[in-house]
Amino acid sequence: MLPLIDAQEISALRYSVRGPVFTPADPGFDAEVAAFNLSTRHTPDVVVGALDADDVAVAVAWAAQRSLSISVQATGHGATNAIQGGLLISTRRMQELEIDPLEMTVRVGAGVQWKAVVDAAGPLGLMGLHGSTTDVGVVGYTLGGGLPVMGRKYGFASDHVIAFELVTADGTQQRVTAGGDPRLFSLLRGGKGNLGIVTAMEFKLFLLGEFYAGGIYYPGGHARDVLTAFKAWAQSLPAEVSASLAFLRLPDLEMVPEPLRGQFVMHLRFAHQGTEFEGAELLRPMRECAPIAMDSVRPLPYSEVDSIHQDPDQPVPVREGGFMMERLDDDAVEALLELLGPGVESPLLLAELRLMGGELSTRPAGGDCIGPRDAAFSFFGAGLAVPPFAEALPGEFARIREALAPFSTGGSFVNLHGHFGDAADRARAWTPEAYDRLVEAKASLDPQNLFRHGHVVEPAVV
Repeated sequence: MLPLIDAQEISALRYSVRGPVFTPADPGFDAEVAAFNLSTRHTPDVVVGALDADDVAVAVAWAAQRSLSISVQATGHGATNAIQGGLLISTRRMQELEIDPLEMTVRVGAGVQWKAVVDAAGPLGLMGLHGSTTDVGVVGYTLGGGLPVMGRKYGFASDHVIAFELVTADGTQQRVTAGGDPRLFSLLRGGKGNLGIVTAMEFKLFLLGEFYAGGIYYPGGHARDVLTAFKAWAQSLPAEVSASLAFLRLPDLEMVPEPLRGQFVMHLRFAHQGTEFEGAELLRPMRECAPIAMDSVRPLPYSEVDSIHQDPDQPVPVREGGFMMERLDDDAVEALLELLGPGVESPLLLAELRLMGGELSTRPAGGDCIGPRDAAFSFFGAGLAVPPFAEALPGEFARIREALAPFSTGGSFVNLHGHFGDAADRARAWTPEAYDRLVEAKASLDPQNLFRHGHVVEPAVV
């Protein structure tokens, strides 16, 4: 696609912002638009590497005057669908990070990754509500709700936001708080990127304390025993424990530990905020349910929190899909084993059941847009988008979703939805009530539908 913007207009944009501006003809364009998901290739007409909120506001106003679509990217971890055309604002240079240890709060710029927060907060005895990897951007993760490692104890990350700094579709900057604009504040908590670009965010931190966590790998041939034990065990866990169980078909690569390389295994992920004795007692049923290939659960330095889930820390080509489950009963266990168990040829590298409940079920004061409050588990799958798997993955996700439909809530979690389709498919990430509120707000805040890339809603026709 040829750019629709002439050189004079690009020059005007370059003179208006402090950060760099790239077109497809410029060196550095490919690096600027690159996503963590290597199977996604963005092709915007122009990119602004914003240095601050003023750059974002100027760039948004410039695009709005020309009726150009606007998208935003920091790390590109959420890049399931490619951006085509328009203006892309890259926020990765916006690295503001300031912690108030007395108030236990932090302010971050739009480009800050969770690892920076962990590194800064840990020595102060504090932690934030990051997810399974600290490699992702704080703001994008939180706008989708943010499902934390310790979410069952503290809730979703967006439940604890204090303020958003927002640029709306007309280029206006505003500070959004529960007291100042309760309607918009609630919509930004889980509403993803529908209503503007968040340039900074303030949120609460929590006391770190003792942490007992890690993973247990079981030979895949014992999948039935492990999954059956997990079903019963998960129902008994206190909110201080978060857990998930994954079917892993690991590649024969050097990055994979030797005992697991090229193997089908079950991977239990366990995190407990409390003493080693308490954690070990809670974990004992799962340590006794089947033979263990590797056990890394221990008193874990919080700087090593990424070792629990072992998510990739380098860009990879993947296709993902997810939905929420209302129960894990005997019939669901049988369905999962038929889909993913021993002897099954599946193109999925990972298929995960993540335990929900606890404080994840509690909606915060002032409301939000998070859909899966009533879910018992999250199902999420991912496969390498390379031959011969790439062609099989869309059909595999459809097959799994259909087979597990009797156990599904029908909804999804926006950050774990994966590749999205039409408006009806995207709407599954929110309750009907939240979706209607987003559509209504979109009509007033972004009537041109400029923010139409990514997992978004369309404005109501008025």
